[in-house]
Amino acid sequence: DKEAHKMLIRKKLQEERCLHNRIHDIFCQDMILELVNKFDFVFHHVSPEAAKALNVFLIGQEASGKTMVLRGALFEWANGNLWADVFSYVIHLSSHDINQMTSGSLVALISKDWPEGRAPVADILSEPQKILFILEDLDNVEHSFRISPQALCSDGRQQVSTPVLVASLLTRKLAPGCRFLITSRPQGQAVTWTIMKKTDMLMTLSFAREKRHKYFTIFFRDGQRAEAAFQLVQRNELFLHLCQVPILCWVTCVALQRQMNQGADLKRSCQTLTDIYTHFLAETLTAQAADQRPVVPLQSLCSLALEGLLHNTLHFTEEDLRGVGFTQADVSTLQTLEILWPSSHMKGHYRFIHSKVQEFCAAVAFMLPLVQHGIPSAWGRCKGKRELYDDFSPVIASMFGLLNKKRRKTFETALGCRLLTDYVSQYLLMETRCFGDNLKAIGHHTPLFHGLFENQEEEYVKRIMDSFSEANIYVRDHRDLMVSSYCLGYCQHLQKLKLSIQNIFEKRSNEQSTPRTIRSLVHWRDVCTLLHTRETLRELELCNTDLDDTSDRVLCKALSHPDCQLRTLKLTYFSVDTRFEEMFKAIVHNRNLTCLCLSCMPISSKVFSLLHEVLANPRCSIQHLSLMKCDLETSAYQELASLLLSSKNLKKLTLSKNALSRDGMEVFCDALFHPNCVLESLVLLFCCLTLRSLSLISRSLVLTETLKHLDVSVNNIRDNGVLVLMMSLVFPTCSVQELEMSGCFFTAKACEYMVCVLQNNPNLKSLELGSNNVGDAGLAPTPLCISPHRLEECMLTSACCASLASVLISSKTLRKINLLGNNLGDEGIVQLLEGLGHPDCVLQSVGLDIKNMNAETMTLFMTVRNKNTHLHVTDQSWAKKEGREV
Repeated sequence: DKEAHKMLIRKKLQEERCLHNRIHDIFCQDMILELVNKFDFVFHHVSPEAAKALNVFLIGQEASGKTMVLRGALFEWANGNLWADVFSYVIHLSSHDINQMTSGSLVALISKDWPEGRAPVADILSEPQKILFILEDLDNVEHSFRISPQALCSDGRQQVSTPVLVASLLTRKLAPGCRFLITSRPQGQAVTWTIMKKTDMLMTLSFAREKRHKYFTIFFRDGQRAEAAFQLVQRNELFLHLCQVPILCWVTCVALQRQMNQGADLKRSCQTLTDIYTHFLAETLTAQAADQRPVVPLQSLCSLALEGLLHNTLHFTEEDLRGVGFTQADVSTLQTLEILWPSSHMKGHYRFIHSKVQEFCAAVAFMLPLVQHGIPSAWGRCKGKRELYDDFSPVIASMFGLLNKKRRKTFETALGCRLLTDYVSQYLLMETRCFGDNLKAIGHHTPLFHGLFENQEEEYVKRIMDSFSEANIYVRDHRDLMVSSYCLGYCQHLQKLKLSIQNIFEKRSNEQSTPRTIRSLVHWRDVCTLLHTRETLRELELCNTDLDDTSDRVLCKALSHPDCQLRTLKLTYFSVDTRFEEMFKAIVHNRNLTCLCLSCMPISSKVFSLLHEVLANPRCSIQHLSLMKCDLETSAYQELASLLLSSKNLKKLTLSKNALSRDGMEVFCDALFHPNCVLESLVLLFCCLTLRSLSLISRSLVLTETLKHLDVSVNNIRDNGVLVLMMSLVFPTCSVQELEMSGCFFTAKACEYMVCVLQNNPNLKSLELGSNNVGDAGLAPTPLCISPHRLEECMLTSACCASLASVLISSKTLRKINLLGNNLGDEGIVQLLEGLGHPDCVLQSVGLDIKNMNAETMTLFMTVRNKNTHLHVTDQSWAKKEGREV
């Protein structure tokens, strides 16, 4: 039975072709042998504890060789060269197999590859410790293996759901003592960690510098050419990242060899990924053609690529290929040219040699006059996670690259076609300029910057970057920093810059930095130079930024430069170490910096000591200190109180998103009315305030002479809490002029208390009541209508609109009012429009839901807006004030 099983494995491996060309045959055999020997060592020398339930994880990028390594290991085992005395049976499970299953049993799983399912189940399960399960592509499995222990199965014959079956195996509820060899991509790290135990083994399949160099040497055979190509890749971050796996190394080598054969200067002809993919397609598709035209239809290839991405299909049937216009001869040619490969897991299916090649072909499809084709396999087939394609940023980046006139001409000449770029150019220009600073639409700007870097047309990049006043950059590797440095150089109107830099600067002591780190430092200097060369740049946020000593010195030098015009510095998720102190010293020297925000970071006694030192320095200009979401401990309140008394310039303090301790609030509130405290604004948004805390704050409001602004929004203070606050505000001696209580769960009853304040305290000029159940009754008293300008989501109806319109006409101080999120109806809006159109109305900005107006109301609205040209009407939520992010 054991020998019969090995024969089945050998037969199956002979039918599956996984090594594709001579270069890979030569190179990959050594890589496979190296890892197979590691596998052999691991399973032979495992500790007795781990041997009971060992999982070996092999992690590698797409096309890094995981499947080839598994096939190599299986081949060696089937021929008696590996694990001869360790495993009697090997059972292979791919993610495709698991995704296709809805239920099953261990017996069925064992029998799936045996003729007519007649596996020697009893013999196999008699020694479960000699069974090796191979689970390939864990990150592509759709099911979750978080199964409660009670639901697990221990009967190998019982039919259970697929998640329960696999989870029972992984927990050894089934086949106790068996081993697992699991492959995954890094993207599946979360699933890997849920399964991995301390005794398990993790192996990473990487394509290090030495292996790349060997690959180039084998490919070019000419030592001089190999070295020239290799050095070009090593100096270019984009190419270096591309060559992380053997197959993309081959793509790069093919492209570079073509340029060498044409006598081109590599440094000029190959600068971007668009260059690499262009020359690769030109070489592979036209190498066998006498007239330099593609040997297979380019339109069909690009249509297949685009339809696949649009319909979450990376594996194509022969029917799909015919559907886009390929003949059987074309398919054979594409396999010979190494552009399409047979799928390793899905019989009768084909795929592009790598998703990056498919993405580039999809970008070309957007610029070709294509007829829309359907691919039948796009519908009704169960797909793995990897095929759910939702990130088109690489496609868009390639489109930007093809808009470059020089690269477009190269592509058109090499492949004998014409790209329709005028419309695409205008469309991308319009779209990118439209969203500009709309970070909600794009998340962060790094993907766009990759596209602009691919374009490299100075005037085009400048036209797009001119529309940006804000940039949010997430730097995960050296490439991101390089393209960001390039694009920010064209951002002439930059006002806000947010940087998150992770693990690209190597922290080495007594060692020379690598060339990559040196290149990154050059780009980092370019970014930091913006701080004192862009006169418009007013705000910098450093989020989770990971710097070494050298890069930190560059930043600190820029911050302390006399020409630095920054007003606000935000440090979010920042690590507190020695570099933190250097940054604080740089802050002191910047006389323009008035706002310092420390968010989502521990505020230790060391940090408070630094804050004392900085804020007490007469050269420091900081007026606003924000400590948002810093998990302040009880001891912090004494430190805060001390800061308030010692800092002569500190006018505003923001403590939002901290659960304020009742015990510490008394010390803090005592400092608020101390003669040495000059604080004018206190923001306590979302601070879990209690009635006790409000009482302490209320007492301070009566006694303080400086506090003009208080924000207690998004706290569950209700009507009783409002009453507590109003008891202090009713005194004319209370200096508070602005009170914000949005989202505090109070009702119209609380508005009665406010009326009393408005009648007795002339100091109170502004109330914000948004997102409370105020209702029409809450606005009934006329004095209350005079003050609030934020009344969004207050349960208002048309019944209050007549009195509101009257206020709009009579008030000489009300400049803006927000009524969004209220069901005012056409009747109510008409009444408001009559007030807005009155010549005595001085309102400058109003928030109104105008989308659902009927035609008659819309006509009146347009008339009022055209007549009252100074009035700004918006149906978008007003931006939160500084420090009020929720």
